[in-house]
Amino acid sequence: MAFRQQEALSLTKKTDQDPSQDFIFRSKLPDISIPNHLPLTEYVFSGHRDGDSTTKCLIDGATGRVFTYADVQITLRRIAAGIYGMGIRHGDTVMLLLPNSPEFALSFLAVVHLGAVSTSANPLFTQTEIAKQAKASAVKMIITKSCHVHKLTNLQQLGVVIVCVDDGNDVVSLADGCVSFRELTQADETKLPKPQISPEDTVSIPYSSGTTGLPKGVMITHKGLVTSISQKVDGENPNLNFTRDDVIICFLPMFHTFTHSSLMLSAMRTGAAFLILPRFELNLVMELIQRYKVTVVPVAPPVVLAFVKSLETEKYDLSSVRMMLSGAATLKKELEDAVRLKLPNAIFGQSYGMTEAGTVANSLAFAKSPFKTKSGSCGTVIRNAEMKVVDTISGVSLPRNKPGEICIRGDQLMKATVRTIDKDGWLHTGDIGFVDEDDEIFIVDRLKELIKFKGYQVAPAELEALLISHPCIKDAAVVAMKDEIAGEVPVACVVKSEGSKLTEEDVKNYVNKQVVHYKRIKMVLFVKSIPKSASGKLLRKVLRAKL
Repeated sequence: MAFRQQEALSLTKKTDQDPSQDFIFRSKLPDISIPNHLPLTEYVFSGHRDGDSTTKCLIDGATGRVFTYADVQITLRRIAAGIYGMGIRHGDTVMLLLPNSPEFALSFLAVVHLGAVSTSANPLFTQTEIAKQAKASAVKMIITKSCHVHKLTNLQQLGVVIVCVDDGNDVVSLADGCVSFRELTQADETKLPKPQISPEDTVSIPYSSGTTGLPKGVMITHKGLVTSISQKVDGENPNLNFTRDDVIICFLPMFHTFTHSSLMLSAMRTGAAFLILPRFELNLVMELIQRYKVTVVPVAPPVVLAFVKSLETEKYDLSSVRMMLSGAATLKKELEDAVRLKLPNAIFGQSYGMTEAGTVANSLAFAKSPFKTKSGSCGTVIRNAEMKVVDTISGVSLPRNKPGEICIRGDQLMKATVRTIDKDGWLHTGDIGFVDEDDEIFIVDRLKELIKFKGYQVAPAELEALLISHPCIKDAAVVAMKDEIAGEVPVACVVKSEGSKLTEEDVKNYVNKQVVHYKRIKMVLFVKSIPKSASGKLLRKVLRAKL
Protein backbone atom coordinates (compact mmCIF):
# COMPACT_ATOMS: atom_id res chain seq x y z
CA MET A 1 0.00 0.00 0.00
CA ALA A 2 2.85 2.40 0.89
CA PHE A 3 4.47 1.74 -2.47
CA ARG A 4 1.23 2.47 -4.33
CA GLN A 5 0.82 5.73 -2.44
CA GLN A 6 4.37 6.70 -3.31
CA GLU A 7 3.77 5.75 -6.94
CA ALA A 8 0.83 8.11 -7.03
CA LEU A 9 3.00 10.90 -5.65
CA SER A 10 6.03 10.39 -7.86
CA LEU A 11 4.40 9.39 -11.14
CA THR A 12 1.44 11.01 -12.86
CA LYS A 13 0.00 8.27 -15.11
CA LYS A 14 -1.79 9.01 -18.36
CA THR A 15 -3.89 6.60 -20.37
CA ASP A 16 -3.26 7.95 -23.89
CA GLN A 17 -0.22 8.78 -25.98
CA ASP A 18 -0.83 12.52 -26.27
CA PRO A 19 2.72 14.02 -26.22
CA SER A 20 1.47 16.81 -23.95
CA GLN A 21 0.53 14.26 -21.27
CA ASP A 22 3.65 13.54 -19.27
CA PHE A 23 4.82 10.92 -16.80
CA ILE A 24 6.32 13.15 -14.09
CA PHE A 25 8.79 11.82 -11.52
CA ARG A 26 9.46 13.57 -8.21
CA SER A 27 11.62 12.98 -5.15
CA LYS A 28 10.60 10.56 -2.41
CA LEU A 29 11.38 13.45 -0.05
CA PRO A 30 8.78 16.21 0.37
CA ASP A 31 9.40 19.65 -1.10
CA ILE A 32 10.79 22.28 1.27
CA SER A 33 10.64 26.05 1.54
CA ILE A 34 13.67 27.53 -0.27
CA PRO A 35 14.75 31.14 0.48
CA ASN A 36 15.95 31.72 -3.09
CA HIS A 37 15.11 35.41 -2.87
CA LEU A 38 18.34 35.87 -0.92
CA PRO A 39 21.72 36.75 -2.48
CA LEU A 40 24.06 33.76 -2.46
CA THR A 41 26.49 34.77 0.31
CA GLU A 42 23.68 35.99 2.57
CA TYR A 43 21.95 32.63 2.16
CA VAL A 44 25.11 30.55 2.68
CA PHE A 45 26.11 32.31 5.89
CA SER A 46 22.62 32.99 7.26
CA GLY A 47 23.23 30.43 10.01
CA HIS A 48 26.50 32.15 10.96
CA ARG A 49 25.39 35.79 10.88
CA ASP A 50 27.68 37.11 13.61
CA GLY A 51 30.57 34.95 12.54
CA ASP A 52 31.83 31.92 14.40
CA SER A 53 35.38 32.47 15.65
CA THR A 54 35.91 28.87 16.77
CA THR A 55 34.34 26.66 14.09
CA LYS A 56 36.69 25.78 11.24
CA CYS A 57 35.44 26.71 7.78
CA LEU A 58 38.44 26.29 5.44
CA ILE A 59 41.53 24.18 6.06
CA ASP A 60 44.51 24.41 3.72
CA GLY A 61 45.76 20.83 3.44
CA ALA A 62 49.03 22.00 1.86
CA THR A 63 50.07 24.41 4.64
CA GLY A 64 47.82 23.68 7.62
CA ARG A 65 46.32 27.20 7.57
CA VAL A 66 42.85 27.40 9.13
CA PHE A 67 40.10 29.96 8.48
CA THR A 68 37.18 30.01 10.90
CA TYR A 69 33.70 31.07 9.79
CA ALA A 70 34.41 34.51 11.27
CA ASP A 71 37.71 34.72 9.34
CA VAL A 72 36.03 33.79 6.07
CA GLN A 73 33.22 36.32 6.41
CA ILE A 74 35.42 39.29 7.28
CA THR A 75 38.03 38.34 4.65
CA LEU A 76 35.51 37.96 1.82
CA ARG A 77 34.08 41.41 2.64
CA ARG A 78 37.57 42.95 2.63
CA ILE A 79 38.43 41.33 -0.71
CA ALA A 80 35.09 42.52 -2.11
CA ALA A 81 35.95 46.06 -0.96
CA GLY A 82 39.40 45.76 -2.53
CA ILE A 83 37.96 44.57 -5.83
CA TYR A 84 35.40 47.39 -5.73
CA GLY A 85 38.22 49.87 -5.12
CA MET A 86 39.88 48.65 -8.31
CA GLY A 87 36.80 49.46 -10.37
CA ILE A 88 34.87 46.19 -10.45
CA ARG A 89 31.13 46.83 -10.23
CA HIS A 90 27.82 44.96 -10.15
CA GLY A 91 27.58 42.68 -13.19
CA ASP A 92 31.29 42.82 -14.11
CA THR A 93 33.04 39.47 -14.61
CA VAL A 94 36.09 38.30 -12.68
CA MET A 95 37.98 35.17 -13.75
CA LEU A 96 39.46 32.83 -11.14
CA LEU A 97 42.52 31.14 -12.63
CA LEU A 98 43.65 29.41 -9.45
CA PRO A 99 44.49 25.95 -8.16
CA ASN A 100 42.51 24.47 -5.28
CA SER A 101 43.19 26.80 -2.35
CA PRO A 102 41.48 28.90 0.32
CA GLU A 103 42.16 31.90 -1.96
CA PHE A 104 39.94 30.35 -4.61
CA ALA A 105 37.07 30.00 -2.13
CA LEU A 106 37.56 33.50 -0.68
CA SER A 107 37.82 35.10 -4.12
CA PHE A 108 34.67 33.39 -5.37
CA LEU A 109 32.70 34.46 -2.30
CA ALA A 110 34.02 38.04 -2.52
CA VAL A 111 33.15 38.43 -6.20
CA VAL A 112 29.57 37.21 -5.77
CA HIS A 113 29.11 39.18 -2.51
CA LEU A 114 29.94 42.32 -4.49
CA GLY A 115 27.26 41.47 -7.05
CA ALA A 116 29.87 40.80 -9.72
CA VAL A 117 30.08 37.57 -11.73
CA SER A 118 32.63 34.78 -11.29
CA THR A 119 33.96 32.61 -14.09
CA SER A 120 36.56 29.98 -13.28
CA ALA A 121 39.07 28.37 -15.63
CA ASN A 122 41.53 25.54 -15.31
CA PRO A 123 44.91 27.14 -14.46
CA LEU A 124 46.54 24.56 -16.74
CA PHE A 125 44.72 26.00 -19.76
CA THR A 126 46.88 27.33 -22.56
CA GLN A 127 47.06 31.03 -23.38
CA THR A 128 44.61 30.51 -26.26
CA GLU A 129 42.07 28.66 -24.10
CA ILE A 130 42.21 31.31 -21.37
CA ALA A 131 41.83 34.13 -23.89
CA LYS A 132 38.77 32.51 -25.49
CA GLN A 133 36.95 32.21 -22.16
CA ALA A 134 38.04 35.64 -20.94
CA LYS A 135 36.81 37.38 -24.09
CA ALA A 136 33.56 35.41 -24.24
CA SER A 137 32.80 36.36 -20.60
CA ALA A 138 33.95 40.00 -20.97
CA VAL A 139 36.39 39.48 -18.08
CA LYS A 140 37.66 42.69 -16.43
CA MET A 141 39.88 41.10 -13.77
CA ILE A 142 41.76 37.82 -13.39
CA ILE A 143 42.85 36.49 -9.99
CA THR A 144 45.70 34.03 -10.45
CA LYS A 145 49.22 33.03 -9.33
CA SER A 146 52.37 34.62 -10.67
CA CYS A 147 53.38 31.40 -12.45
CA HIS A 148 50.43 31.87 -14.83
CA VAL A 149 50.91 35.58 -15.58
CA HIS A 150 52.98 34.87 -18.71
CA LYS A 151 49.81 33.42 -20.29
CA LEU A 152 47.89 36.65 -19.66
CA THR A 153 50.06 39.33 -21.26
CA ASN A 154 47.74 39.68 -24.25
CA LEU A 155 44.75 40.23 -21.93
CA GLN A 156 46.75 42.65 -19.77
CA GLN A 157 47.38 44.75 -22.87
CA LEU A 158 43.61 44.90 -23.39
CA GLY A 159 43.17 46.43 -19.93
CA VAL A 160 42.30 43.33 -17.89
CA VAL A 161 43.49 43.78 -14.29
CA ILE A 162 45.70 40.94 -13.03
CA VAL A 163 45.71 40.11 -9.31
CA CYS A 164 48.36 37.69 -8.06
CA VAL A 165 48.18 35.39 -5.06
CA ASP A 166 51.60 34.89 -3.50
CA ASP A 167 52.36 31.89 -1.33
CA GLY A 168 55.60 33.04 0.27
CA ASN A 169 57.85 31.86 -2.54
CA ASP A 170 56.29 34.00 -5.27
CA VAL A 171 57.41 37.60 -5.60
CA VAL A 172 54.98 39.78 -7.50
CA SER A 173 56.87 42.82 -8.73
CA LEU A 174 55.18 46.05 -9.68
CA ALA A 175 56.98 45.76 -13.00
CA ASP A 176 54.71 42.82 -13.84
CA GLY A 177 51.76 45.19 -13.75
CA CYS A 178 50.05 42.95 -11.21
CA VAL A 179 48.26 43.78 -7.99
CA SER A 180 49.01 41.72 -4.88
CA PHE A 181 46.10 39.67 -3.59
CA ARG A 182 47.31 40.53 -0.09
CA GLU A 183 46.37 44.17 -0.72
CA LEU A 184 42.78 43.10 -1.34
CA THR A 185 42.62 41.18 1.94
CA GLN A 186 43.67 44.33 3.81
CA ALA A 187 41.07 46.65 2.26
CA ASP A 188 38.58 48.53 4.46
CA GLU A 189 35.33 46.56 4.28
CA THR A 190 33.35 49.55 5.61
CA LYS A 191 33.96 51.33 2.29
CA LEU A 192 32.00 48.71 0.34
CA PRO A 193 28.50 49.98 -0.52
CA LYS A 194 25.70 47.54 0.26
CA PRO A 195 25.30 45.45 -2.90
CA GLN A 196 21.89 45.60 -4.59
CA ILE A 197 21.47 42.04 -5.87
CA SER A 198 18.40 40.59 -7.59
CA PRO A 199 17.66 36.83 -7.43
CA GLU A 200 17.80 36.79 -11.26
CA ASP A 201 21.28 38.36 -11.40
CA THR A 202 24.00 36.13 -12.81
CA VAL A 203 26.34 34.88 -10.09
CA SER A 204 28.68 32.69 -12.11
CA ILE A 205 29.49 31.65 -15.67
CA PRO A 206 30.97 28.16 -15.68
CA TYR A 207 31.85 26.75 -19.08
CA SER A 208 30.23 23.62 -20.43
CA SER A 209 29.88 21.94 -23.79
CA GLY A 210 26.24 21.26 -22.93
CA THR A 211 24.73 18.62 -25.17
CA THR A 212 26.87 19.40 -28.20
CA GLY A 213 29.40 21.74 -29.77
CA LEU A 214 32.05 24.09 -28.42
CA PRO A 215 32.39 25.07 -24.73
CA LYS A 216 29.98 27.87 -23.93
CA GLY A 217 29.24 29.99 -20.88
CA VAL A 218 26.35 28.91 -18.70
CA MET A 219 24.69 31.75 -16.80
CA ILE A 220 23.83 30.65 -13.26
CA THR A 221 21.74 33.03 -11.17
CA HIS A 222 21.74 33.69 -7.42
CA LYS A 223 18.26 32.13 -7.35
CA GLY A 224 19.43 29.05 -9.25
CA LEU A 225 22.48 28.39 -7.10
CA VAL A 226 20.66 29.01 -3.81
CA THR A 227 17.95 26.59 -4.97
CA SER A 228 20.51 23.94 -5.94
CA ILE A 229 22.25 24.09 -2.55
CA SER A 230 18.98 24.14 -0.60
CA GLN A 231 17.62 21.14 -2.52
CA LYS A 232 20.52 19.11 -1.15
CA VAL A 233 21.24 20.26 2.39
CA ASP A 234 18.23 22.15 3.81
CA GLY A 235 15.09 20.88 5.56
CA GLU A 236 14.37 18.42 8.35
CA ASN A 237 15.54 15.45 6.27
CA PRO A 238 18.22 16.84 3.93
CA ASN A 239 18.97 14.79 0.82
CA LEU A 240 22.70 15.31 1.53
CA ASN A 241 23.19 15.17 5.28
CA PHE A 242 26.23 17.38 5.87
CA THR A 243 26.54 18.55 9.49
CA ARG A 244 28.66 20.91 11.62
CA ASP A 245 30.69 17.92 12.76
CA ASP A 246 31.77 16.96 9.25
CA VAL A 247 35.19 17.44 7.69
CA ILE A 248 34.79 17.34 3.91
CA ILE A 249 37.95 16.77 1.89
CA CYS A 250 38.29 18.49 -1.50
CA PHE A 251 40.83 17.39 -4.10
CA LEU A 252 38.41 17.55 -7.03
CA PRO A 253 39.05 20.73 -9.08
CA MET A 254 37.40 23.77 -7.56
CA PHE A 255 36.85 25.33 -10.99
CA HIS A 256 34.31 22.55 -11.64
CA THR A 257 30.69 23.39 -10.79
CA PHE A 258 30.24 20.05 -8.95
CA THR A 259 32.87 21.20 -6.46
CA HIS A 260 31.29 24.65 -6.17
CA SER A 261 27.68 23.91 -5.37
CA SER A 262 27.63 20.29 -4.23
CA LEU A 263 30.67 20.59 -2.02
CA MET A 264 32.08 23.98 -1.01
CA LEU A 265 28.87 26.01 -0.74
CA SER A 266 26.89 23.10 0.69
CA ALA A 267 29.60 22.60 3.33
CA MET A 268 29.51 26.27 4.29
CA ARG A 269 25.71 26.33 4.43
CA THR A 270 25.77 23.49 6.98
CA GLY A 271 28.75 24.73 9.03
CA ALA A 272 31.08 21.87 8.06
CA ALA A 273 34.85 22.17 7.66
CA PHE A 274 36.18 22.15 4.08
CA LEU A 275 39.67 20.63 3.78
CA ILE A 276 41.34 21.73 0.51
CA LEU A 277 44.10 19.90 -1.36
CA PRO A 278 45.75 21.33 -4.50
CA ARG A 279 45.43 17.99 -6.33
CA PHE A 280 44.73 14.30 -5.89
CA GLU A 281 47.58 12.21 -4.52
CA LEU A 282 46.21 9.01 -3.01
CA ASN A 283 48.71 8.54 -0.16
CA LEU A 284 48.47 12.22 0.82
CA VAL A 285 44.69 12.01 0.75
CA MET A 286 44.71 8.97 3.03
CA GLU A 287 47.23 10.61 5.37
CA LEU A 288 45.01 13.71 5.69
CA ILE A 289 41.89 11.60 6.17
CA GLN A 290 43.68 10.01 9.13
CA ARG A 291 45.09 13.30 10.50
CA TYR A 292 41.90 15.42 10.26
CA LYS A 293 39.38 12.61 10.86
CA VAL A 294 37.75 13.32 7.51
CA THR A 295 34.13 12.17 7.38
CA VAL A 296 33.09 12.94 3.78
CA VAL A 297 35.13 12.01 0.68
CA PRO A 298 33.73 13.31 -2.63
CA VAL A 299 35.26 11.50 -5.60
CA ALA A 300 35.12 10.98 -9.37
CA PRO A 301 35.28 7.44 -10.83
CA PRO A 302 39.07 7.51 -11.52
CA VAL A 303 39.66 8.26 -7.82
CA VAL A 304 37.46 5.30 -6.87
CA LEU A 305 39.56 3.13 -9.18
CA ALA A 306 42.73 4.36 -7.44
CA PHE A 307 41.31 3.44 -4.02
CA VAL A 308 40.25 0.02 -5.26
CA LYS A 309 43.61 -0.84 -6.83
CA SER A 310 45.84 0.56 -4.08
CA LEU A 311 47.70 -1.83 -1.79
CA GLU A 312 48.37 1.03 0.65
CA THR A 313 44.86 1.59 2.04
CA GLU A 314 45.40 -0.79 4.98
CA LYS A 315 48.31 1.35 6.24
CA TYR A 316 45.97 4.22 7.14
CA ASP A 317 43.10 4.63 9.58
CA LEU A 318 40.20 5.53 7.30
CA SER A 319 37.51 4.59 9.81
CA SER A 320 36.32 8.21 10.21
CA VAL A 321 34.90 8.23 6.66
CA ARG A 322 31.12 7.97 6.86
CA MET A 323 30.26 9.04 3.33
CA MET A 324 31.85 8.64 -0.11
CA LEU A 325 30.03 10.64 -2.77
CA SER A 326 30.80 10.02 -6.45
CA GLY A 327 29.98 12.55 -9.14
CA ALA A 328 31.22 14.14 -12.41
CA ALA A 329 30.80 10.90 -14.41
CA THR A 330 28.79 7.67 -14.18
CA LEU A 331 30.26 4.99 -11.91
CA LYS A 332 29.87 1.33 -12.81
CA LYS A 333 28.22 -1.01 -10.31
CA GLU A 334 31.31 -3.29 -10.15
CA LEU A 335 33.58 -0.42 -9.11
CA GLU A 336 31.06 0.82 -6.54
CA ASP A 337 30.85 -2.64 -4.98
CA ALA A 338 34.66 -2.99 -4.90
CA VAL A 339 35.30 0.28 -3.06
CA ARG A 340 32.85 -0.67 -0.30
CA LEU A 341 35.36 -3.31 0.81
CA LYS A 342 38.01 -0.61 1.32
CA LEU A 343 35.79 1.69 3.40
CA PRO A 344 33.45 -0.60 5.35
CA ASN A 345 32.15 2.22 7.62
CA ALA A 346 31.19 4.50 4.74
CA ILE A 347 27.87 4.99 3.00
CA PHE A 348 28.54 5.01 -0.71
CA GLY A 349 26.44 6.48 -3.50
CA GLN A 350 26.31 8.65 -6.56
CA SER A 351 25.20 12.13 -7.50
CA TYR A 352 24.14 13.11 -11.01
CA GLY A 353 24.05 16.62 -12.37
CA MET A 354 25.22 18.97 -15.06
CA THR A 355 26.53 22.52 -15.19
CA GLU A 356 23.28 23.81 -16.67
CA ALA A 357 21.00 22.11 -14.13
CA GLY A 358 22.91 21.81 -10.85
CA THR A 359 22.30 18.50 -9.09
CA VAL A 360 19.65 16.51 -10.96
CA ALA A 361 19.65 13.44 -8.70
CA ASN A 362 21.28 12.39 -5.45
CA SER A 363 21.48 9.07 -3.64
CA LEU A 364 18.97 8.84 -0.80
CA ALA A 365 21.55 6.77 1.08
CA PHE A 366 22.97 10.21 2.03
CA ALA A 367 19.71 11.53 3.50
CA LYS A 368 19.45 12.21 7.23
CA SER A 369 16.82 9.46 7.33
CA PRO A 370 18.27 7.29 4.56
CA PHE A 371 16.56 4.97 2.11
CA LYS A 372 17.85 1.63 0.89
CA THR A 373 19.51 2.15 -2.51
CA LYS A 374 20.98 0.10 -5.36
CA SER A 375 24.53 -0.08 -6.67
CA GLY A 376 24.94 1.62 -10.04
CA SER A 377 22.04 4.02 -9.46
CA CYS A 378 22.83 7.73 -9.56
CA GLY A 379 20.09 8.44 -7.01
CA THR A 380 16.57 9.80 -7.17
CA VAL A 381 15.46 13.13 -8.55
CA ILE A 382 16.30 16.05 -6.27
CA ARG A 383 13.60 17.77 -4.17
CA ASN A 384 11.65 20.78 -5.47
CA ALA A 385 12.15 19.61 -9.05
CA GLU A 386 10.41 17.49 -11.67
CA MET A 387 11.86 14.90 -14.02
CA LYS A 388 10.58 13.12 -17.08
CA VAL A 389 12.10 10.64 -19.53
CA VAL A 390 11.28 11.20 -23.19
CA ASP A 391 11.58 9.11 -26.33
CA THR A 392 14.51 10.50 -28.32
CA ILE A 393 12.59 10.36 -31.61
CA SER A 394 8.95 11.13 -30.82
CA GLY A 395 9.49 13.26 -27.70
CA VAL A 396 6.69 11.36 -25.93
CA SER A 397 7.30 10.91 -22.20
CA LEU A 398 7.97 7.37 -21.01
CA PRO A 399 6.91 5.37 -17.94
CA ARG A 400 9.19 3.48 -15.55
CA ASN A 401 11.93 1.19 -16.85
CA LYS A 402 11.79 2.68 -20.36
CA PRO A 403 15.09 4.37 -21.36
CA GLY A 404 14.97 7.78 -22.97
CA GLU A 405 16.43 11.28 -22.64
CA ILE A 406 16.29 12.64 -19.10
CA CYS A 407 14.66 16.08 -18.75
CA ILE A 408 14.60 18.18 -15.58
CA ARG A 409 12.57 21.24 -14.51
CA GLY A 410 12.93 23.54 -11.51
CA ASP A 411 14.28 26.83 -10.15
CA GLN A 412 17.82 25.45 -10.02
CA LEU A 413 18.23 25.61 -13.80
CA MET A 414 20.48 28.08 -15.59
CA LYS A 415 19.04 31.12 -17.36
CA ALA A 416 16.90 29.68 -20.12
CA THR A 417 18.12 29.31 -23.67
CA VAL A 418 15.84 28.03 -26.43
CA ARG A 419 18.40 25.43 -27.54
CA THR A 420 18.52 23.66 -24.18
CA ILE A 421 15.34 24.55 -22.25
CA ASP A 422 12.02 24.10 -24.07
CA LYS A 423 8.91 26.30 -23.90
CA ASP A 424 7.54 24.31 -20.94
CA GLY A 425 10.71 24.83 -18.87
CA TRP A 426 12.23 21.37 -19.38
CA LEU A 427 16.00 21.19 -19.67
CA HIS A 428 17.02 18.35 -21.98
CA THR A 429 20.14 16.79 -20.46
CA GLY A 430 21.34 14.75 -23.43
CA ASP A 431 21.72 11.75 -21.10
CA ILE A 432 19.85 8.50 -21.74
CA GLY A 433 18.48 6.75 -18.68
CA PHE A 434 15.42 5.31 -16.98
CA VAL A 435 13.60 5.45 -13.65
CA ASP A 436 12.94 2.06 -12.06
CA GLU A 437 10.06 0.88 -9.88
CA ASP A 438 11.79 2.29 -6.76
CA ASP A 439 12.30 5.78 -8.23
CA GLU A 440 16.03 5.17 -8.76
CA ILE A 441 17.68 6.60 -11.86
CA PHE A 442 20.14 4.69 -14.03
CA ILE A 443 22.17 6.38 -16.78
CA VAL A 444 22.79 4.00 -19.68
CA ASP A 445 24.00 6.15 -22.59
CA ARG A 446 24.60 9.70 -23.74
CA LEU A 447 23.14 11.66 -26.62
CA LYS A 448 25.72 14.31 -25.96
CA GLU A 449 28.89 14.40 -28.02
CA LEU A 450 30.83 15.25 -24.87
CA ILE A 451 33.87 13.14 -23.92
CA LYS A 452 34.45 12.66 -20.19
CA PHE A 453 38.17 12.27 -19.36
CA LYS A 454 38.42 11.58 -15.60
CA GLY A 455 35.28 13.71 -15.17
CA TYR A 456 36.71 16.62 -17.21
CA GLN A 457 34.66 17.76 -20.19
CA VAL A 458 36.25 17.48 -23.63
CA ALA A 459 34.26 18.97 -26.52
CA PRO A 460 34.93 17.10 -29.78
CA ALA A 461 33.99 20.21 -31.79
CA GLU A 462 36.80 22.19 -30.18
CA LEU A 463 39.43 19.59 -31.13
CA GLU A 464 37.93 19.17 -34.60
CA ALA A 465 38.29 22.91 -35.24
CA LEU A 466 41.98 22.67 -34.35
CA LEU A 467 42.52 19.61 -36.52
CA ILE A 468 40.86 21.13 -39.57
CA SER A 469 43.03 24.24 -39.24
CA HIS A 470 46.08 22.08 -40.09
CA PRO A 471 46.99 22.63 -43.77
CA CYS A 472 47.47 18.89 -44.38
CA ILE A 473 44.12 17.79 -42.90
CA LYS A 474 41.13 17.74 -45.26
CA ASP A 475 38.51 16.61 -42.72
CA ALA A 476 38.42 15.29 -39.17
CA ALA A 477 36.19 13.99 -36.40
CA VAL A 478 36.89 13.30 -32.73
CA VAL A 479 35.18 10.52 -30.78
CA ALA A 480 35.50 8.89 -27.39
CA MET A 481 37.28 5.60 -26.79
CA LYS A 482 36.78 3.68 -23.55
CA ASP A 483 39.74 3.71 -21.17
CA GLU A 484 39.98 1.88 -17.84
CA ILE A 485 41.72 4.71 -15.98
CA ALA A 486 40.35 7.86 -17.64
CA GLY A 487 36.89 6.55 -18.49
CA GLU A 488 37.11 7.99 -22.00
CA VAL A 489 39.91 9.43 -24.14
CA PRO A 490 39.68 11.50 -27.33
CA VAL A 491 40.59 9.76 -30.59
CA ALA A 492 40.95 11.65 -33.88
CA CYS A 493 39.75 10.25 -37.21
CA VAL A 494 41.60 12.22 -39.88
CA VAL A 495 41.31 12.54 -43.67
CA LYS A 496 44.68 13.65 -45.05
CA SER A 497 44.97 16.17 -47.85
CA GLU A 498 45.95 14.65 -51.17
CA GLY A 499 49.68 13.84 -51.32
CA SER A 500 50.22 14.58 -47.60
CA LYS A 501 52.76 12.51 -45.65
CA LEU A 502 51.23 13.49 -42.30
CA THR A 503 51.93 11.03 -39.45
CA GLU A 504 50.11 10.25 -36.23
CA GLU A 505 52.82 12.03 -34.22
CA ASP A 506 52.49 15.13 -36.44
CA VAL A 507 48.78 15.31 -35.70
CA LYS A 508 49.18 14.72 -31.96
CA ASN A 509 51.94 17.32 -31.62
CA TYR A 510 49.94 19.91 -33.56
CA VAL A 511 46.87 19.61 -31.33
CA ASN A 512 48.42 18.70 -27.99
CA LYS A 513 50.64 21.78 -27.73
CA GLN A 514 47.53 23.98 -28.00
CA VAL A 515 45.33 22.35 -25.35
CA VAL A 516 45.31 21.36 -21.70
CA HIS A 517 46.49 17.82 -20.91
CA TYR A 518 43.08 16.13 -20.70
CA LYS A 519 42.07 17.36 -24.15
CA ARG A 520 45.11 15.80 -25.83
CA ILE A 521 44.53 13.36 -28.67
CA LYS A 522 45.42 9.85 -27.54
CA MET A 523 45.22 8.11 -30.92
CA VAL A 524 44.91 9.07 -34.59
CA LEU A 525 43.14 6.93 -37.18
CA PHE A 526 43.62 7.91 -40.82
CA VAL A 527 40.41 7.31 -42.78
CA LYS A 528 39.30 7.88 -46.39
CA SER A 529 36.24 9.91 -45.38
CA ILE A 530 34.24 11.05 -42.36
CA PRO A 531 30.73 9.51 -42.30
CA LYS A 532 28.00 12.16 -42.35
CA SER A 533 24.22 12.28 -42.64
CA ALA A 534 22.38 13.85 -45.55
CA SER A 535 22.18 17.08 -43.55
CA GLY A 536 25.95 17.06 -43.00
CA LYS A 537 25.91 16.00 -39.33
CA LEU A 538 28.85 13.86 -38.24
CA LEU A 539 27.84 10.24 -37.64
CA ARG A 540 29.97 9.69 -34.56
CA LYS A 541 28.25 6.40 -33.75
CA VAL A 542 29.67 4.91 -36.96
CA LEU A 543 33.18 5.99 -35.99
CA ARG A 544 32.79 4.76 -32.40
CA ALA A 545 31.66 1.40 -33.74
CA LYS A 546 34.93 1.15 -35.70
CA LEU A 547 36.87 1.67 -32.47
